Amino acid sequence: MTTKTGFLYHEICMWHDTGNRSIYDDCGIYFQPTTSYENPETKRRLKNLLEVSGAMKQLMPIDSDLAPIEALHRFHTERYITSLSEQSEKGAGDAGEGSPFAQNGFTIARQSSGMAIQAMESVLKGEVKNAYCLSRPPGHHAKRDTGSGFCLLGNIPIAIMSAQAKKLVKRVAVIDWDVHHGNGTQEAFYDSADVLTISIHHDNNFPVNSGSASERGTGEGEGYNVNIPLPAGSGIGAYISVLEELIVPALQRFKPEMIVVACGFDAAAVDPLGPMILNSNTYRKMTKILMREAKTLCGDKLVMIHEGGYSPSYVPFCGLAVIEEMSGQRTEVVDTLSDEIALWGQQTTQPHQQALIDSLQALVKDIC
Repeated sequence: MTTKTGFLYHEICMWHDTGNRSIYDDCGIYFQPTTSYENPETKRRLKNLLEVSGAMKQLMPIDSDLAPIEALHRFHTERYITSLSEQSEKGAGDAGEGSPFAQNGFTIARQSSGMAIQAMESVLKGEVKNAYCLSRPPGHHAKRDTGSGFCLLGNIPIAIMSAQAKKLVKRVAVIDWDVHHGNGTQEAFYDSADVLTISIHHDNNFPVNSGSASERGTGEGEGYNVNIPLPAGSGIGAYISVLEELIVPALQRFKPEMIVVACGFDAAAVDPLGPMILNSNTYRKMTKILMREAKTLCGDKLVMIHEGGYSPSYVPFCGLAVIEEMSGQRTEVVDTLSDEIALWGQQTTQPHQQALIDSLQALVKDIC
């Protein structure tokens, strides 16, 4: 197997247009339009930093096709896919729950899902050691019958179900460290014991009334859905403690054949849509922890699928840190803000944060 890190990107994904909007879904005289937070800038600037820093030279580019309609139907309903397709052909549309798109948005979303499919297949087939998928639109909020939170199609569920249908993998662990609850991915596998879904997120942020620790799965999937709803202001210590004290034991009990990360960077300190205080080096450390477990448990099979992250200045440094760690390289780039963020108050694990982590230990014990 190659030791290269695969990298997937397609410029058409940057052409996905969510329109001019504020943080409100409302429109009218008092809601002045502005650029959507979910816009191409953060992702394109990450790719630019990879190129300018020289990191891209150490990555293996991977091409991908549009996700087949058949693959979409493994997760999404026929009604929803038909609606997306028809709206997309006619012009601008809305997938629902804050997920607008311009003409051909469905085609672009299929490209994003196709990239996730190819990333997982390339890793599972041993063509690359691991892979980073810089896709757009994101997917972890998309539900079976509607879009949600900027997401049109469930990139990760579609890709996992596709790999399972091709008999490439059975047991998969999904770690979602986007600052918002991965409700769509949770819905996709809520009754499955073959996919362990773990979401670390700001408690009751988005979607509201979603992602509580009591949501643990149903039927055969009971105990295989783990939510870790953190309080606002959680920082470096809290996140590393969650990884080492909750996620690592969960992975070791579950023994996945592949680890997939819903890789959002909106828990970073300067993100406009998240109240957490991580720096880029925390993402590097979390990646290192998961790579360690992937090496032991599943032959290094680790895939990162890009999700949220809305600071155009800081997302590139967080993404570079993750990709450097995945590919075993260090460029000359220095994130001069990272050390400053690390000095901010409450960066160590706070007593109330540790109490929450301790209270969630019982969730891990049900995994087998």
